[in-house]
Amino acid sequence: MSRPAGWLAPEWAGSAVGALMSTREGGVSGGPYASMNLGDAVGDDAGRVAVNRARFAAACGAAPVFLRQVHGISVVHVDATDAAPGAWVHEADASYATEPGIACTVQAADCLPVLFAAPEGRAVGAAHAGWRGLSAGVLEAAVAAVCAAARCRPAELEVWLGACIGPRAFEVGTDVLEAFGADPLGPDTRRFAPARPGKWLADLAGLARDRLAAAGVERVSGGAWCAVEDASRFFSFRRDRVTGRMAAAVWIEPAGAGH
Repeated sequence: MSRPAGWLAPEWAGSAVGALMSTREGGVSGGPYASMNLGDAVGDDAGRVAVNRARFAAACGAAPVFLRQVHGISVVHVDATDAAPGAWVHEADASYATEPGIACTVQAADCLPVLFAAPEGRAVGAAHAGWRGLSAGVLEAAVAAVCAAARCRPAELEVWLGACIGPRAFEVGTDVLEAFGADPLGPDTRRFAPARPGKWLADLAGLARDRLAAAGVERVSGGAWCAVEDASRFFSFRRDRVTGRMAAAVWIEPAGAGH
């Protein structure tokens, strides 16, 4: 399957590392899951999800390894055994790989997918960052794992932020501000804009950029798409409740591979 024209990909994806994020385009699901739903636990027909996942794998040209995401900070190493039919599904919110052709994959429908690539394709990683995982340190954990596997510094990584709930749509309460150490009564809440009494609008991608910068990452791109505001292109749980899931994946290209 060729990649649908509307799917997203970082500019740094190339001969050593491949990466992409699906949109709603290109699948066989119907109703609120139309059409490229990749989530297998959201109420969609299992056979249609299987077709969609096969199409996603074909578009990657690599074997996606999905996770059972729990809004935590666990990072797991994935390899060919994890991509085999019937393999155990890791309960984690980030993964990394050092083997060509294995796609670290995360699902999203408002939360932020983050993809990592080390120099020369020595390692790649993917993280699922909702506000809970982000505030708890899932990105820092992913940076550490990828850098350890590739024997590189955070400043050498290329990092890409996918589509997520945007700063005009993500209304939060004091619990979220406090999770990030922001004072609801303070004059400077940085990534939080007052919305109405007791509520703020949070910049999830901006918060991720801050955490990555503090971890030593210097090259970050993407993060410009709001899943909530573009219903024709993206799934959004906050907007629709019953809906599908997109997926973002990154992999080391096998020698001689091309798309």
